[in-house]
Amino acid sequence: MSDERAVARTLLRRQPHTYAEQAGIRLTDQPAALYQLLVLATLLSTRIRAQVAVAAARELFAAGLRTPQRMEAAAWQDRVDALGRGHYRRYDERTATMLGTGARLCLDRWRGDLRRLHAAAGGDPAGLRRLLTAFPGIGPTGADIFLREVQTVWADVRPFADRRALAGAARLDLPGSAKDLAALVAPADVGRLTSALVRVALGEESAAEVTRAATGGR
Repeated sequence: MSDERAVARTLLRRQPHTYAEQAGIRLTDQPAALYQLLVLATLLSTRIRAQVAVAAARELFAAGLRTPQRMEAAAWQDRVDALGRGHYRRYDERTATMLGTGARLCLDRWRGDLRRLHAAAGGDPAGLRRLLTAFPGIGPTGADIFLREVQTVWADVRPFADRRALAGAARLDLPGSAKDLAALVAPADVGRLTSALVRVALGEESAAEVTRAATGGR
C-alpha cells in the first residue's frame, strides 16, 4: 500500500490538473460550470485526441458559449468556426449541430441547470448515466467522462473511476477498483487522480517514468 500511495502521489505531482481544469472550467456546483463540463464531455466522446477536444472546448468558451442559452443562440457557423480554431475539424459540423440540440434539451428538460438532473437521479451513478446519455453526443463513454470529472463537486458520485482510468491504474500496478484507488489519496484528490490515470491510459503520461520516479529509480 505504501508503494501504491507513492505512485499515486507521484502521478498527481506530474499531472495535477483535471481535463476540466485544463479546458479552463472552474468547476463548481453551479449551472454554468456544470454545463461547460457537459460540453467538454461531448467533445471528449469522439474519436479524437483528448488535447484537441480540450482546445476546442477552450475556443467555444472563449467565444462566449459558456451557458446553454448562449450555445443555442449562437449561429451554427459560429460553433463550427470555434471548433475549427481548436483543430476539431474532423467532426466539427456534426458536433456543432449536437451542441445546439443539446443546449435546447438542457434548457427544456432541466431549465438550464444540471443540478436538477443530479437531483432527479438522487446522486446514483447509474441513474445519472441514463439521464446524461439523453444528450446528443453523450453515450456511455461521455457519461463516464462527465461523472469522472464531476465527482470533485458531487461528493455522492465519489469515488468513480471509468474504464480508461482503470486501464491507467493497471499500467501502474495500482488497484483495480474505484474504492481502492480512492484510498490512496485525499477525498478532494480522487477526481484529479482518475484524470491523471486516464492520461496514463492514453499515453499522455509514461507509466514507466511515474513508477521510476515514485520508487527512486529502483
